Amino acid sequence: MTQQPFSRPGAIDLSGLGKPAPHAGAPSGRPAAPAGGGASYSVTVDEQGFQALLEQSMTAPVLLVFYSRTRMPESGQLADDLATVVEEHEGRYLLGLVDIDAAPQIAQAMQIPSIPLVVAVVDGRPMPLLQDPLPIDELRTALTQVGQQLTAQGVTGRHQPRASGAPAADGEEEVVDPRYAPAQDALAAGDIEGAVAEYQKLVDANPADVEAAGGLAIAKVMQRTQGVDLGAARAAAAENPDDVDAQTMVADLDMLGGHVEDAFTRLINLVARTSDKDREKARDHLLGLFAAVGNDDPRVLAGRRDLASALF
Repeated sequence: MTQQPFSRPGAIDLSGLGKPAPHAGAPSGRPAAPAGGGASYSVTVDEQGFQALLEQSMTAPVLLVFYSRTRMPESGQLADDLATVVEEHEGRYLLGLVDIDAAPQIAQAMQIPSIPLVVAVVDGRPMPLLQDPLPIDELRTALTQVGQQLTAQGVTGRHQPRASGAPAADGEEEVVDPRYAPAQDALAAGDIEGAVAEYQKLVDANPADVEAAGGLAIAKVMQRTQGVDLGAARAAAAENPDDVDAQTMVADLDMLGGHVEDAFTRLINLVARTSDKDREKARDHLLGLFAAVGNDDPRVLAGRRDLASALF
C-alpha cells in the first residue's frame, strides 16, 4: 500500500497524554509476549507508560511499532517479527509495541498517518524508520544497518532486559569516569580515529585497564568497518569461506549489529578449519572481539571454551 509522508517529522505533542505512572521496570508495567518467546527487550505500551518509554531512549535507542491486528493483520505480523529481531540484538534496542486500537491517544500524539509505522527514538528525538511490512530477514538487515550508523555516531548504549533488569531510579545518574571522557566525546562526535587514539593512550599508560582495553577494541571494530557495504561483505565471505580478511570483516559487522554470538561462532569455526598464520590471525581477531564485549560476559566465557575446543 502507498503510505503518506509524515506531516511533521520529529514533532511529538504529548499534551493529550496523562503524566507517566511511577515505573520500576517495563515502561508499561507488562512485558510483551510475541509468539517467539521471552521478549525481554519488548514492552506493550499504554498512555501511562509512553513517556517513561521515551525516557529510555536517553540510554539506548527505542523503537516504536504502531499496528492494528484487526485493521491490518500484516502490521501485527510486523510487530511480532520486530520483537523477535530486537531480542536478537540483546539490548541494542528496546521495542515499544503500540496497538493503535488499544492506545489511540498515542497514535494521535505521534500524528500517525497510516499503519504499519516504525519510529526510532534516540535521545528523545523520533525518526521515521519503516512504513511498510518487511520480511523478517529484511528487518534483520535494516536493524543491523541502523545499529552500525548509530554506533558510528557514538550511540553505543544498551538496555537492560525487562525481565532481569530495571532502569535507574528517578534522579539517579550513571557515573562516568573522567579518564574515559575524551574517548567517549570523540565517539559522540563521530571521530572514530580520535577515540582509538584516546583509548590507546589509556591502555599504554595502564595495560591492566580493562575498561580502556574494551573501549579500544570496540573503537577499532568501528574503525575497520567504516564505509563497508554490508551486503558486499557478506557476499565476499560466502564466496571465500576460508579467507580470513573476509570472515573477520563480517564478524566485525555482526558485532556492530548486535549479533555477538554470530561473530564469535564465525571466527571459532574459522579457527577450527584453518592452520598456521591464518589460524593465528583469526584467533587474535577473536580475542579482540572478546575484549570488546568484556571477559566477564557469559557469551565470552562460552566463546573461550569453544575456542579452546577448536584449537585443541
